[in-house]
Amino acid sequence: MTIRLLLPLLIVPLLLYTAAAAQEQPADLAALVAAAEPGSTLTLAPGRYAGPAVIDKALTVKAAEGVPGEIIIQGNGSGDVIRITAPDVTLSGLTVEGSGLSLDDEDSAIHVMAPRATLTNNLIRDALFGIYLANAPDSVVRGNVIIGKDLPISRKGDGLKIWYSANSLVEDNHIHNVRDVVIWFSPGTAVRNNLMENNRYGIHYMSTDDQIIEDNVLRGNSVGLYLMYGTRYILRHNLLIDNRGPSGYGLGLKEVSDVVLEDNRIINNRVGVYADNAPLRPDMPVIYRGNLFAFNEIGLALLPNVRHSQFTGNLFLDNGVQVEVEGGGQVMENEWAVAGRGNYWSDYTGYDADGDQIGDLPYESVSLYEDLLATYPELRLFRLSPATDALDLAAEAFPLFQPQPRMADPHPLTAPPALAPMDAIPQQPVTAALWTGLALIAVAAAILATGRLAFR
Repeated sequence: MTIRLLLPLLIVPLLLYTAAAAQEQPADLAALVAAAEPGSTLTLAPGRYAGPAVIDKALTVKAAEGVPGEIIIQGNGSGDVIRITAPDVTLSGLTVEGSGLSLDDEDSAIHVMAPRATLTNNLIRDALFGIYLANAPDSVVRGNVIIGKDLPISRKGDGLKIWYSANSLVEDNHIHNVRDVVIWFSPGTAVRNNLMENNRYGIHYMSTDDQIIEDNVLRGNSVGLYLMYGTRYILRHNLLIDNRGPSGYGLGLKEVSDVVLEDNRIINNRVGVYADNAPLRPDMPVIYRGNLFAFNEIGLALLPNVRHSQFTGNLFLDNGVQVEVEGGGQVMENEWAVAGRGNYWSDYTGYDADGDQIGDLPYESVSLYEDLLATYPELRLFRLSPATDALDLAAEAFPLFQPQPRMADPHPLTAPPALAPMDAIPQQPVTAALWTGLALIAVAAAILATGRLAFR
């Protein structure tokens, strides 16, 4: 057989292979964006699209109907995958992956640098920073799943960073295994119905006023929520559970004022709430109302500089220590009851002779062990051991050694207050601790009701 006869047999497979390889090459997203008219909609068919791309005009880039998750925008491992530099851009239904690894440059899957971006129902993975809003006010981040890059925590970036982006909306997102979610210098932001888990900070606020934080689940982080240097925060109907890292705060407050914590569940954290100089301004109190503190090692950890806070209708259930004063001493000038209504304490040993569900003796937080712990931190080794109980029993037997109360609730509740419904939270998976806590509350209420009937 001659070479002339063999040539077709060699060329045809080569042509077929070349055509197949061409079909497998990802489309160039940057070229598609460049060809689109401003204000138009670019609908992407299923497939892989090559990044990086800069969107410098008002544009909607979305998945074709019915195929979210099948459209992958692939970065080249350097810099941002998608950078938005024009107002009024929408990205919806995309999978974005493959950013760079520079923490200095904050390499991101989606980096927004203009107002009124709308980012909905996207999956972000294998990216150092997930979504970064930088000078992007009035933006919407809704329904996204953001998964951190598989790196040590010291090399991870933030799943969501909002920087100088006022009046943004963050809702219905699931952000996990990232460094932090950060909201800094961005007043007027609303954060609703998100699940933040297995991060360092579930959400970290800094120098940001006028925030609404409601119906979120913050679970398994080192710190659930941390608020620093701001005013006018409303936190309601949030579940802060299993936050047990080195800090282990469900909620941290530092030099914030005019804060309302209402109807939150704060469960099984190392410290339920940690407060330092909060409120900062005495005329703008921090109000704790209707919250459940259950099964935390420490329910409330307050520095002695915490004054002008109000506590009413809260339920403190079986925390290892209900209230601890960090560094020892007492917390002064706080209201532990409002309008004759204090809080429910599961370790209250007083009585209610007239049956009005208000204790006739104050609840006092007194512990010789906790007082000694302020001077000898190494005694923390014995927390929850029989030795701590022995010290406190000895102090009761010999009043000479009894320390001064750290705080006193003058009108403690003798029946657990009803907890407000939390409609948004049951759709999120939670640990058994929540259901155990609610069951114990119901049992306690039944026992108390039976006791009152028997007493009459």
